[in-house]
Amino acid sequence: MKESLRRLFWPVLKTFESGEGDFSYRESHRKILFAVGGLFLLLALGSLYASIKAATYGGLFPGAIFLSIGVVSTLVASLGSNRAVAKIWRNR
Repeated sequence: MKESLRRLFWPVLKTFESGEGDFSYRESHRKILFAVGGLFLLLALGSLYASIKAATYGGLFPGAIFLSIGVVSTLVASLGSNRAVAKIWRNR
């Protein structure tokens, strides 16, 4: 199942998994990335809900940005390699 999801989201993951050389990875980096992604998803859902409820559609753009950051963070944290997690943290 994980491999089929990795193939499905390969266009997103290939950006972070490319590169050569040493990198510094800790398991806590993956856990923190997953938590930060979840927080961004909650922020996006709250922002989108408030924007739609108040009929001020100017809040849709920040909600979309928060949603994309949350999705990419949770994808890399759950499906990405150790190199991808280290690359998000800029640990090379």
